[in-house]
Amino acid sequence: MIGRWIHRIPYWWRRHLLWILQALDSFLYNSIGRLHKFFKMIACMTYEGALSEPEDFPKSEEPVWILGKKYSTQTELEPLRNDVQSRIWLTYRRNFAQISDTTFTSDRGWGCMLRCGQMVLAEALLRRHLGRDWIWTPAESSDTYLRIMSMFEDHKCATFSLHIISQLGVDEGKPIGEWYGPNTVAQVMRKLTPFDEWNNFSVNVAMDNVVIMDEIRCSCQIEGERIWRPLLLFIPLRLGLSEMNPIYFSGLKNCFKMPQSLGLIGGKPNHASYFIGFMGDELVYLDPHTTQEAGSIAKKLTEEEVELDKSYHISCAQRMPFEHLDPSLALCFFCGSEKEFDDLCNRMRQELIDAEKTPLFELVPTRPDYMKDDSSFEGASGINVEFEDHQLDSDDDEEFEVLQ
Repeated sequence: MIGRWIHRIPYWWRRHLLWILQALDSFLYNSIGRLHKFFKMIACMTYEGALSEPEDFPKSEEPVWILGKKYSTQTELEPLRNDVQSRIWLTYRRNFAQISDTTFTSDRGWGCMLRCGQMVLAEALLRRHLGRDWIWTPAESSDTYLRIMSMFEDHKCATFSLHIISQLGVDEGKPIGEWYGPNTVAQVMRKLTPFDEWNNFSVNVAMDNVVIMDEIRCSCQIEGERIWRPLLLFIPLRLGLSEMNPIYFSGLKNCFKMPQSLGLIGGKPNHASYFIGFMGDELVYLDPHTTQEAGSIAKKLTEEEVELDKSYHISCAQRMPFEHLDPSLALCFFCGSEKEFDDLCNRMRQELIDAEKTPLFELVPTRPDYMKDDSSFEGASGINVEFEDHQLDSDDDEEFEVLQ
């Protein structure tokens, strides 16, 4: 019976209903239980297409850009959806082992930005080991894929688990259960990745809106060898005061078009998302605000493990207008080789610096003189810097210049 009337509700009404439910997720879940699930099911039909054709990507002359790849909704809708579904979707989980000595067995209501940071790392791992053209299917069970997934399981032994990320925050003054900003998450990821010997990433966080090319290049080269350590680059920015300045929309779109793009992470307190592309004047994003059961897909030998693996891949992406994006965000890029880094720098120079009246950030070959005498910038690109240089207990959680 629901199927006969729910599709008559205007699309935008369903989207607004979903946004409201996401904002009140924890309260509604605890207060009205099953009724909450019913309302959320109705709202999610906007994206899941349970009763009709999904409205994630309406047919349009506008192309869709997803992490450096271009699609037409008129001729490439299925490949587009397959690409989105292949991204690793990390959401709130419940009923995992408690974190440290706390009572937390779920991150619902506070872990969304940490999940977004995990999604960036997961995308970097996919890019490094399986390539940008890899497509997930429910039958996927390669050793490489299963190893990547195991690194994000919700227990203290997984390399990039919520447990370990949260504990790193505690060591630097962030209590478990407290919301992180994009800059803080980038710093935590930089602190975390040296423990990952399999991937040997060089994680750089470009502070104060300045990307220093020679320092990044140096951090990616193993001393005495011409071997390139894969680069994961975060560029934290604040593009406005309380609202996004529209002058930066063009630059953000150009970032999504770059083949090295890992998207961006951002969002308001208690509502962060992982943005992977755009269509016209709308962003395409993965929303971590869905609470699912924790568990391990292990070797995908049982039906339960197969079903759990499906919960890490969303069938339909969501969209929102650029103007709804919070001005506090972090751009993310991956360069698997020095050639890719050189290409990224050239694209940044041509498409983000020279082509824009107000660039998103600066790109410089060496550290500017005005930064050399300021100890607060020591290691701004992630070289030989102690984590204490970037305090995590500031009131606004972000320590970078506001662009207006």
